Amino acid sequence: MSEMRIRSDFWERYLDIVRDCLIPYQWGVLTNRIVCSTPSYAVRNFKIAAGAEEGEFSGFVFQDSDLYKWLEAVGNLLAYEKDPELERKADEIIGYIAEAQEADGYLNTYFQLKEPEKKWSNLLECHELYCAGHLMEAAVAYARGTGKDRLLGTACRLADCIHRVFGWEEDKLHGCPGHQEIELGLLKLYDWTGEDRYLKLASYFLEIRGTNSYFEEEFERRGRISHWTQGPVEEPNRHYNQYPYSYYNQFHAPVRCQTEAVGHAVRAVYMYTAMAKAAVLCKDEELLRTCKSLWKNIAETQMYITGNIGSTPSGEAFTRAYDLPNDTNYSETCASVGLIRFSMEMLKAELDSCYGDVIEKALYNTVLAGMAVDGRHFFYVNPMEAVPEICEANPERNHIKTVRQEWYSCACCPPNIARTITDIRSLICSVSGSRICIHQYIGSELEAETGEGAIRFSLASDFPWDGRAKIRILQADGVYGEFALRIPGWCIGCRLAINGQKVRPEDFDTERGYLMVKRVWKAGDLLDWVMDMEPHFIQADRRVYYNAGKAALVRGPLVYCMEEADNGSCLHECRVDAAGDIREKWEKDMGGYCSLFIAGVRYRGRIQEKLYDRLAVQKEDVCLKAVPYFLWNNRGQGEMVTWVNVV
Repeated sequence: MSEMRIRSDFWERYLDIVRDCLIPYQWGVLTNRIVCSTPSYAVRNFKIAAGAEEGEFSGFVFQDSDLYKWLEAVGNLLAYEKDPELERKADEIIGYIAEAQEADGYLNTYFQLKEPEKKWSNLLECHELYCAGHLMEAAVAYARGTGKDRLLGTACRLADCIHRVFGWEEDKLHGCPGHQEIELGLLKLYDWTGEDRYLKLASYFLEIRGTNSYFEEEFERRGRISHWTQGPVEEPNRHYNQYPYSYYNQFHAPVRCQTEAVGHAVRAVYMYTAMAKAAVLCKDEELLRTCKSLWKNIAETQMYITGNIGSTPSGEAFTRAYDLPNDTNYSETCASVGLIRFSMEMLKAELDSCYGDVIEKALYNTVLAGMAVDGRHFFYVNPMEAVPEICEANPERNHIKTVRQEWYSCACCPPNIARTITDIRSLICSVSGSRICIHQYIGSELEAETGEGAIRFSLASDFPWDGRAKIRILQADGVYGEFALRIPGWCIGCRLAINGQKVRPEDFDTERGYLMVKRVWKAGDLLDWVMDMEPHFIQADRRVYYNAGKAALVRGPLVYCMEEADNGSCLHECRVDAAGDIREKWEKDMGGYCSLFIAGVRYRGRIQEKLYDRLAVQKEDVCLKAVPYFLWNNRGQGEMVTWVNVV
């Protein structure tokens, strides 16, 4: 595909927020021009390493990655539209990054400035390879967006340095990253450069994992010293949940033997994404089968209705199938970003609408919820319900914030949101032979090179508010092609018209949730595809006992929630009439959205002298208002609930 442009009011608005608010705000924080309660120091560290400033390293050991993700988002933005001033800022910092790089290609400001004698000595905890992977992803995005290769050259020199240090050869280190990411960076570098050694190195980092005792050996070599405590500890890392740290870091078994998602959710899905991509590049069916098992385990047993994952704050981790609490879950924004990427690689490996459904859930609900509409405040954790005073007082819930934060000392989520939204076009469609697969109904215009020739077309939609999508052929000189249209899981009915003539969808072939429209196309042809988007209630599998007797309200891809701002406090007293009518209303605030009104009953309790007293509940009929989950907490602090008791 080439020359893709976004033509969606919804997504153009979010791209504007990222370009005009989030990117400048992040730049201000990263350069310490904007003073937050948790300073970044990221740019300052590179200036010191480049010899442009005096000082010492500050921040976390992985601080470099925040700047790399910012550069990746900038590269994505510049591919849409040139911005000389933004490009100038990026080029300036790229200069510091390049100057900071050592002669052998090594680059990591923490170890260069603070512990140069300890390079590659603590792969488990210290994120050297993680940061390197983010540099590689940023370099490819910036080269694609600007045509400039200085950052790309820096990334390749670092990749070559790592290639000289790690590998199967006897004279190399046989370790792998504690926090997976370099595998993805190397695979993107391979895509862009065609250098086979980057593909082989990525495969090495995947295949060595869980096959040796390297992490334990390096732990002994450094005198059992932990980076995080700066003192001796009994084991390389502590237990998380009921599981040892090998599960937390996904090296409890070789990757090909893993069938259930375990441990730190972000680390897991980053690794699974790389596995899926490597499986396709290497035509490795066995590895792809492993990826299918892992993806199915997540999507069918460990994923929230909003597409977020990681149900416990203990290790930001998965626990077990169907353990999906609503008021203590972690559900890091970055984990949903990783799940989107994993699902997209699976979708490119095999056409199946289930992958597109999960991308849609995570994107429209959790990822967007991670950022306020002002582009300057963020959620790290995404609960399904929250009561502010309880979250503040209860140590089991104090990871849940009921007001988005201005920044985080561990600021992985804000730049992850930026690079995901700016790369939204990569999720819309893919081309295979003569088939053009439409995965997400995001208004856009693009040209696809099929096996039969070029087809230029537009996709018009008012998604996610309306289920109609119009595909108009702008240029095609009698080219045969197949349009594969995803039938979303939420769609209870669909209609199709071709050039104004209604046709029956059932007369067309379907393949794994995609409707196939095959014909010879010419300029002016129009596909009018309508997917019914009626609001309705959803129930959870009975094994998710937290949701017994409860229902969630959805409309199209959007999950809805109730907020105190509309319904008053004590939302736990409310019950909905799931069989009643649901009324829609278009609201103009917060950029415009569709709200839903439903009949319900409030079982109003009382404030009483005794903590426990005789039952005397007052019932009252109420009309409850629900708003899209991704917009919650944009109107002030208050209670929120997603799964609501049913009358």
